[in-house]
Amino acid sequence: MPSIVAITNQSKETIQFWGQEYEQDSESTGSGIIVGKSDTELLIATNNHVVQNADQLTVLFSADTENEEDKMVTAQVKGTDSSLDLAVVAVKLEDIPQDVMDQIKVIEIGDSDQVNVGDWSIAIGNALGYGQSVTFGIVSALNREVTLSTENGEITQNMIQTDAAINFGNSGGALLDENGCLIGINSAKASSTGVEGMGYAIPINTAKSVIEDLMNQTTRTKADADKAGALGVRVTNVSEEARQMYNIPAGAYVYEVTDGSAAAEAGIKQGDIITKLDKTTVSSMSELLDRIQYYEAGETVDVTVKRAGDNGYQEQVISVTLQAKENTDSSSDSSSDEESTEEYQDGQLDNGDWMQSPDQSETQPGRKATGFGYFF
Repeated sequence: MPSIVAITNQSKETIQFWGQEYEQDSESTGSGIIVGKSDTELLIATNNHVVQNADQLTVLFSADTENEEDKMVTAQVKGTDSSLDLAVVAVKLEDIPQDVMDQIKVIEIGDSDQVNVGDWSIAIGNALGYGQSVTFGIVSALNREVTLSTENGEITQNMIQTDAAINFGNSGGALLDENGCLIGINSAKASSTGVEGMGYAIPINTAKSVIEDLMNQTTRTKADADKAGALGVRVTNVSEEARQMYNIPAGAYVYEVTDGSAAAEAGIKQGDIITKLDKTTVSSMSELLDRIQYYEAGETVDVTVKRAGDNGYQEQVISVTLQAKENTDSSSDSSSDEESTEEYQDGQLDNGDWMQSPDQSETQPGRKATGFGYFF
Protein backbone atom coordinates (compact mmCIF):
# COMPACT_ATOMS: atom_id res chain seq x y z
CA MET A 1 0.00 0.00 0.00
CA PRO A 2 2.76 2.58 0.73
CA SER A 3 3.99 2.07 -2.85
CA ILE A 4 0.64 2.74 -4.55
CA VAL A 5 -0.79 6.22 -5.25
CA ALA A 6 -4.03 7.65 -6.56
CA ILE A 7 -3.76 9.97 -9.58
CA THR A 8 -6.25 12.69 -10.51
CA ASN A 9 -6.15 14.07 -14.06
CA GLN A 10 -7.69 17.49 -14.63
CA SER A 11 -8.13 18.33 -18.30
CA LYS A 12 -10.43 19.94 -20.86
CA GLU A 13 -12.87 18.00 -22.99
CA THR A 14 -14.77 19.14 -26.07
CA ILE A 15 -18.52 18.61 -26.14
CA GLN A 16 -21.03 19.28 -28.89
CA PHE A 17 -24.34 21.00 -28.21
CA TRP A 18 -26.76 22.11 -30.91
CA GLY A 19 -24.03 21.86 -33.55
CA GLN A 20 -21.56 23.95 -31.56
CA GLU A 21 -18.39 22.79 -29.82
CA TYR A 22 -17.62 23.83 -26.27
CA GLU A 23 -14.84 23.09 -23.82
CA GLN A 24 -15.55 22.06 -20.27
CA ASP A 25 -13.45 21.00 -17.32
CA SER A 26 -13.03 17.24 -16.93
CA GLU A 27 -11.63 15.13 -14.10
CA SER A 28 -10.65 11.47 -14.15
CA THR A 29 -8.91 9.19 -11.68
CA GLY A 30 -6.46 6.34 -11.85
CA SER A 31 -3.62 4.73 -9.96
CA GLY A 32 0.17 4.67 -10.00
CA ILE A 33 3.10 2.71 -8.59
CA ILE A 34 6.21 4.23 -7.00
CA VAL A 35 9.01 2.60 -9.00
CA GLY A 36 12.01 4.83 -8.41
CA LYS A 37 13.60 7.74 -6.60
CA SER A 38 16.34 10.10 -7.78
CA ASP A 39 18.13 12.88 -5.94
CA THR A 40 15.32 15.28 -6.79
CA GLU A 41 12.25 13.26 -7.83
CA LEU A 42 9.96 10.41 -6.90
CA LEU A 43 9.07 8.42 -10.03
CA ILE A 44 5.67 6.80 -10.52
CA ALA A 45 4.63 4.34 -13.25
CA THR A 46 1.07 4.29 -14.56
CA ASN A 47 -0.94 3.86 -17.76
CA ASN A 48 -0.68 6.40 -20.55
CA HIS A 49 -4.48 6.72 -20.68
CA VAL A 50 -4.49 7.77 -17.01
CA VAL A 51 -2.38 10.89 -17.68
CA GLN A 52 -3.28 11.61 -21.29
CA ASN A 53 -4.21 15.23 -22.19
CA ALA A 54 -3.65 16.36 -18.60
CA ASP A 55 -3.61 20.05 -17.79
CA GLN A 56 -2.82 19.23 -14.18
CA LEU A 57 -1.94 15.99 -12.38
CA THR A 58 -2.33 15.42 -8.65
CA VAL A 59 -0.86 12.44 -6.78
CA LEU A 60 -2.39 11.25 -3.51
CA PHE A 61 -0.04 9.14 -1.37
CA SER A 62 -1.09 6.31 0.93
CA ALA A 63 -0.12 7.94 4.22
CA ASP A 64 -1.71 8.93 7.51
CA THR A 65 -1.63 12.71 8.02
CA GLU A 66 -3.55 15.15 10.17
CA ASN A 67 -4.14 17.35 7.14
CA GLU A 68 -5.40 15.47 4.08
CA GLU A 69 -3.86 18.05 1.76
CA ASP A 70 -0.36 17.17 3.00
CA LYS A 71 -0.45 13.92 1.06
CA MET A 72 -1.69 15.54 -2.18
CA VAL A 73 1.13 16.75 -4.45
CA THR A 74 1.26 18.11 -8.00
CA ALA A 75 3.03 15.87 -10.52
CA GLN A 76 4.44 16.26 -14.04
CA VAL A 77 4.43 13.78 -16.90
CA LYS A 78 8.01 12.60 -17.42
CA GLY A 79 7.44 10.37 -20.42
CA THR A 80 4.82 8.25 -22.17
CA ASP A 81 4.66 5.28 -24.50
CA SER A 82 1.21 5.02 -26.04
CA SER A 83 2.08 1.83 -27.95
CA LEU A 84 2.24 -0.06 -24.63
CA ASP A 85 -0.10 2.30 -22.74
CA LEU A 86 2.62 3.18 -20.21
CA ALA A 87 3.72 6.44 -18.62
CA VAL A 88 5.97 7.75 -15.86
CA VAL A 89 5.14 10.82 -13.81
CA ALA A 90 7.46 12.68 -11.46
CA VAL A 91 6.93 14.42 -8.13
CA LYS A 92 9.57 16.78 -6.74
CA LEU A 93 10.95 15.46 -3.45
CA GLU A 94 10.92 18.99 -2.05
CA ASP A 95 7.13 19.06 -2.49
CA ILE A 96 6.56 15.95 -0.35
CA PRO A 97 6.23 16.57 3.42
CA GLN A 98 8.75 14.61 5.47
CA ASP A 99 6.08 12.73 7.46
CA VAL A 100 4.61 11.52 4.16
CA MET A 101 8.02 10.60 2.78
CA ASP A 102 8.67 8.48 5.86
CA GLN A 103 5.55 6.40 5.13
CA ILE A 104 5.99 5.66 1.43
CA LYS A 105 8.46 3.45 -0.42
CA VAL A 106 9.58 2.17 -3.80
CA ILE A 107 7.83 -1.08 -4.73
CA GLU A 108 9.73 -4.36 -5.01
CA ILE A 109 9.78 -5.62 -8.60
CA GLY A 110 8.91 -9.26 -9.21
CA ASP A 111 9.42 -11.55 -12.21
CA SER A 112 6.33 -12.04 -14.37
CA ASP A 113 8.10 -14.80 -16.34
CA GLN A 114 7.98 -16.96 -13.19
CA VAL A 115 4.22 -16.52 -12.72
CA ASN A 116 2.04 -19.59 -13.26
CA VAL A 117 -1.67 -20.03 -13.86
CA GLY A 118 -3.32 -20.59 -10.50
CA ASP A 119 -0.84 -18.45 -8.53
CA TRP A 120 -2.35 -16.02 -6.03
CA SER A 121 -2.67 -12.42 -7.25
CA ILE A 122 -3.45 -9.17 -5.43
CA ALA A 123 -4.66 -5.96 -7.09
CA ILE A 124 -4.31 -2.56 -5.41
CA GLY A 125 -5.60 0.71 -6.83
CA ASN A 126 -7.90 3.70 -6.66
CA ALA A 127 -11.06 1.79 -7.59
CA LEU A 128 -13.87 4.14 -8.75
CA GLY A 129 -11.87 7.05 -7.36
CA TYR A 130 -12.89 6.20 -3.79
CA GLY A 131 -9.33 5.69 -2.57
CA GLN A 132 -7.02 2.70 -2.30
CA SER A 133 -8.60 -0.73 -2.09
CA VAL A 134 -7.26 -4.28 -2.26
CA THR A 135 -8.76 -7.23 -4.14
CA PHE A 136 -7.59 -10.82 -4.22
CA GLY A 137 -7.73 -13.70 -6.69
CA ILE A 138 -5.62 -15.94 -8.86
CA VAL A 139 -3.77 -15.69 -12.15
CA SER A 140 -6.37 -16.99 -14.62
CA ALA A 141 -4.27 -17.02 -17.80
CA LEU A 142 -0.93 -15.88 -19.21
CA ASN A 143 -0.07 -14.28 -22.56
CA ARG A 144 -3.71 -13.47 -23.15
CA GLU A 145 -3.94 -11.35 -26.32
CA VAL A 146 -6.06 -8.30 -25.57
CA THR A 147 -6.97 -5.47 -27.95
CA LEU A 148 -7.83 -2.13 -26.38
CA SER A 149 -9.49 0.77 -28.19
CA THR A 150 -8.00 4.17 -27.37
CA GLU A 151 -8.41 7.64 -28.84
CA ASN A 152 -5.13 6.99 -30.69
CA GLY A 153 -6.25 3.71 -32.22
CA GLU A 154 -6.12 0.09 -31.11
CA ILE A 155 -3.43 -1.45 -28.90
CA THR A 156 -2.89 -5.21 -28.86
CA GLN A 157 -0.81 -6.72 -26.06
CA ASN A 158 -0.18 -10.04 -24.37
CA MET A 159 -1.39 -9.64 -20.79
CA ILE A 160 -1.81 -11.45 -17.52
CA GLN A 161 -5.46 -12.32 -16.86
CA THR A 162 -6.68 -12.34 -13.26
CA ASP A 163 -10.01 -12.75 -11.48
CA ALA A 164 -8.97 -10.26 -8.78
CA ALA A 165 -11.55 -7.48 -9.14
CA ILE A 166 -10.25 -4.63 -11.32
CA ASN A 167 -12.54 -1.64 -11.72
CA PHE A 168 -12.47 1.87 -13.15
CA GLY A 169 -9.75 3.78 -11.32
CA ASN A 170 -7.56 0.68 -10.94
CA SER A 171 -5.77 1.52 -14.20
CA GLY A 172 -2.07 2.04 -13.53
CA GLY A 173 -2.24 0.22 -10.22
CA ALA A 174 -0.34 -2.86 -9.11
CA LEU A 175 -0.89 -6.55 -9.63
CA LEU A 176 1.20 -8.31 -6.98
CA ASP A 177 2.22 -11.86 -6.21
CA GLU A 178 1.66 -13.40 -2.76
CA ASN A 179 4.93 -11.89 -1.53
CA GLY A 180 3.89 -8.36 -2.45
CA CYS A 181 6.21 -8.12 -5.46
CA LEU A 182 5.02 -6.29 -8.58
CA ILE A 183 4.19 -8.67 -11.44
CA GLY A 184 1.93 -6.48 -13.56
CA ILE A 185 0.35 -3.07 -14.14
CA ASN A 186 -3.44 -3.24 -14.12
CA SER A 187 -4.82 -1.83 -17.36
CA ALA A 188 -8.19 -3.21 -18.41
CA LYS A 189 -11.19 -5.39 -17.64
CA ALA A 190 -13.77 -7.21 -19.73
CA SER A 191 -17.05 -5.40 -19.14
CA SER A 192 -19.50 -7.08 -21.49
CA THR A 193 -22.88 -8.16 -20.18
CA GLY A 194 -22.58 -11.47 -18.36
CA VAL A 195 -18.79 -11.28 -18.03
CA GLU A 196 -17.25 -11.36 -14.56
CA GLY A 197 -13.78 -11.71 -13.12
CA MET A 198 -11.72 -10.96 -16.24
CA GLY A 199 -9.14 -8.30 -15.50
CA TYR A 200 -5.88 -7.73 -17.37
CA ALA A 201 -2.43 -6.44 -16.44
CA ILE A 202 0.68 -5.62 -18.48
CA PRO A 203 3.40 -8.08 -17.35
CA ILE A 204 6.14 -6.24 -15.48
CA ASN A 205 8.85 -7.92 -17.58
CA THR A 206 7.22 -6.38 -20.66
CA ALA A 207 6.89 -2.96 -19.04
CA LYS A 208 10.19 -2.78 -17.15
CA SER A 209 12.55 -1.68 -19.94
CA VAL A 210 10.05 0.90 -21.21
CA ILE A 211 9.53 2.30 -17.71
CA GLU A 212 13.28 2.53 -17.12
CA ASP A 213 13.67 4.43 -20.38
CA LEU A 214 10.88 6.84 -19.47
CA MET A 215 12.37 7.37 -16.01
CA ASN A 216 15.56 8.69 -17.62
CA GLN A 217 13.82 11.39 -19.64
CA THR A 218 13.92 15.06 -18.66
CA THR A 219 10.90 16.19 -16.68
CA ARG A 220 9.25 19.09 -18.47
CA THR A 221 6.54 21.68 -17.87
CA LYS A 222 4.49 23.27 -20.62
CA ALA A 223 6.25 26.19 -22.29
CA ASP A 224 4.82 29.68 -22.03
CA ALA A 225 2.88 30.70 -25.13
CA ASP A 226 5.39 33.42 -26.04
CA LYS A 227 8.28 30.93 -25.83
CA ALA A 228 6.65 27.92 -27.48
CA GLY A 229 8.61 26.15 -30.20
CA ALA A 230 7.30 25.01 -33.58
CA LEU A 231 8.37 22.39 -36.11
CA GLY A 232 6.59 24.02 -39.03
CA VAL A 233 4.69 20.98 -40.32
CA ARG A 234 1.05 20.23 -40.99
CA VAL A 235 0.04 16.75 -39.85
CA THR A 236 -2.98 14.49 -39.76
CA ASN A 237 -3.89 10.96 -38.65
CA VAL A 238 -3.71 7.67 -40.51
CA SER A 239 -6.91 5.64 -40.40
CA GLU A 240 -6.93 2.35 -38.50
CA GLU A 241 -8.04 0.53 -41.65
CA ALA A 242 -5.07 1.87 -43.60
CA ARG A 243 -2.64 0.83 -40.89
CA GLN A 244 -3.88 -2.73 -41.12
CA MET A 245 -4.36 -2.89 -44.90
CA TYR A 246 -1.07 -1.31 -45.98
CA ASN A 247 1.04 -2.02 -42.87
CA ILE A 248 1.50 1.71 -42.30
CA PRO A 249 3.09 2.68 -38.98
CA ALA A 250 1.08 4.62 -36.42
CA GLY A 251 2.07 8.23 -35.99
CA ALA A 252 1.44 11.77 -37.17
CA TYR A 253 1.49 11.91 -40.98
CA VAL A 254 3.28 14.97 -42.40
CA TYR A 255 1.44 16.25 -45.45
CA GLU A 256 2.89 19.75 -45.58
CA VAL A 257 6.25 21.22 -44.55
CA THR A 258 6.52 25.01 -44.38
CA ASP A 259 9.34 26.47 -46.47
CA GLY A 260 12.19 27.68 -44.29
CA SER A 261 10.75 26.10 -41.17
CA ALA A 262 12.70 24.15 -38.56
CA ALA A 263 11.44 20.87 -40.02
CA ALA A 264 12.37 21.83 -43.58
CA GLU A 265 15.88 22.88 -42.60
CA ALA A 266 16.41 19.64 -40.66
CA GLY A 267 15.25 17.43 -43.53
CA ILE A 268 11.74 16.32 -42.56
CA LYS A 269 9.74 15.70 -45.74
CA GLN A 270 6.15 15.48 -46.85
CA GLY A 271 5.00 11.87 -46.43
CA ASP A 272 7.11 11.23 -43.34
CA ILE A 273 5.33 9.77 -40.33
CA ILE A 274 6.45 11.20 -36.99
CA THR A 275 6.59 8.38 -34.44
CA LYS A 276 8.63 9.89 -31.59
CA LEU A 277 9.48 13.28 -30.15
CA ASP A 278 12.70 12.74 -28.20
CA LYS A 279 11.95 9.35 -26.62
CA THR A 280 8.20 9.90 -26.28
CA THR A 281 6.10 7.76 -28.62
CA VAL A 282 3.79 9.65 -30.98
CA SER A 283 0.96 7.55 -32.38
CA SER A 284 -1.42 10.31 -33.48
CA MET A 285 -1.79 13.98 -34.28
CA SER A 286 -3.18 14.72 -30.82
CA GLU A 287 -0.15 13.14 -29.12
CA LEU A 288 2.22 15.32 -31.14
CA LEU A 289 0.19 18.39 -30.18
CA ASP A 290 0.24 17.38 -26.53
CA ARG A 291 4.00 16.79 -26.42
CA ILE A 292 5.27 19.72 -28.52
CA GLN A 293 3.78 22.10 -25.94
CA TYR A 294 6.62 21.19 -23.56
CA TYR A 295 9.40 22.52 -25.84
CA GLU A 296 10.60 26.10 -26.30
CA ALA A 297 11.92 27.83 -29.39
CA GLY A 298 15.67 27.33 -29.74
CA GLU A 299 15.67 23.84 -28.21
CA THR A 300 16.99 20.94 -30.27
CA VAL A 301 14.81 17.87 -30.24
CA ASP A 302 15.27 14.44 -31.84
CA VAL A 303 12.31 13.66 -34.09
CA THR A 304 11.94 10.02 -35.13
CA VAL A 305 10.22 9.58 -38.49
CA LYS A 306 9.39 6.61 -40.66
CA ARG A 307 9.89 7.27 -44.36
CA ALA A 308 8.53 5.16 -47.20
CA GLY A 309 11.16 3.51 -49.42
CA ASP A 310 11.66 0.58 -51.73
CA ASN A 311 11.82 -1.80 -48.77
CA GLY A 312 8.92 -0.34 -46.82
CA TYR A 313 9.14 2.23 -44.08
CA GLN A 314 12.60 2.99 -42.74
CA GLU A 315 13.20 4.73 -39.42
CA GLN A 316 15.30 7.88 -39.22
CA VAL A 317 16.17 10.13 -36.28
CA ILE A 318 16.37 13.81 -37.26
CA SER A 319 17.60 16.55 -34.92
CA VAL A 320 15.45 19.67 -35.24
CA THR A 321 16.12 23.06 -33.66
CA LEU A 322 12.67 24.48 -33.01
CA GLN A 323 11.75 27.93 -34.21
CA ALA A 324 9.50 30.48 -32.55
CA LYS A 325 5.97 30.28 -33.88
CA GLU A 326 6.06 33.85 -35.13
CA ASN A 327 9.08 32.96 -37.28
CA THR A 328 7.17 30.28 -39.17
CA ASP A 329 4.60 30.83 -41.86
CA SER A 330 1.54 32.53 -40.34
CA SER A 331 -0.65 29.59 -41.23
CA SER A 332 1.62 27.26 -39.32
CA ASP A 333 0.88 29.05 -36.07
CA SER A 334 -2.71 27.91 -35.93
CA SER A 335 -3.73 24.55 -34.53
CA SER A 336 -7.27 24.40 -35.80
CA ASP A 337 -9.95 25.80 -38.08
CA GLU A 338 -7.88 26.36 -41.22
CA GLU A 339 -9.18 24.35 -44.12
CA SER A 340 -6.77 22.81 -46.57
CA THR A 341 -7.25 20.89 -49.81
CA GLU A 342 -4.75 18.50 -51.35
CA GLU A 343 -4.92 16.42 -54.53
CA TYR A 344 -3.98 12.75 -54.15
CA GLN A 345 -3.47 10.45 -57.12
CA ASP A 346 -4.38 6.78 -57.42
CA GLY A 347 -1.67 4.42 -56.28
CA GLN A 348 0.39 7.03 -54.42
CA LEU A 349 0.12 5.57 -50.96
CA ASP A 350 2.94 7.77 -49.71
CA ASN A 351 1.01 10.90 -50.65
CA GLY A 352 -1.99 10.45 -48.48
CA ASP A 353 -4.83 8.55 -50.10
CA TRP A 354 -5.13 6.60 -46.83
CA MET A 355 -5.05 9.60 -44.54
CA GLN A 356 -7.72 10.28 -41.98
CA SER A 357 -8.75 13.85 -41.34
CA PRO A 358 -9.40 15.03 -37.78
CA ASP A 359 -13.15 14.79 -38.27
CA GLN A 360 -12.60 11.02 -38.78
CA SER A 361 -13.67 11.05 -42.46
CA GLU A 362 -11.34 9.11 -44.74
CA THR A 363 -10.00 10.33 -48.04
CA GLN A 364 -10.36 8.18 -51.12
CA PRO A 365 -7.81 7.54 -53.91
CA GLY A 366 -8.08 9.96 -56.83
CA ARG A 367 -10.30 12.43 -55.00
CA LYS A 368 -9.65 15.72 -53.32
CA ALA A 369 -9.30 15.38 -49.57
CA THR A 370 -10.73 18.33 -47.72
CA GLY A 371 -10.42 18.49 -43.97
CA PHE A 372 -8.74 20.26 -41.11
CA GLY A 373 -5.01 19.94 -40.65
CA TYR A 374 -2.86 20.97 -37.72
CA PHE A 375 0.45 22.78 -37.73
CA PHE A 376 3.17 22.16 -35.13
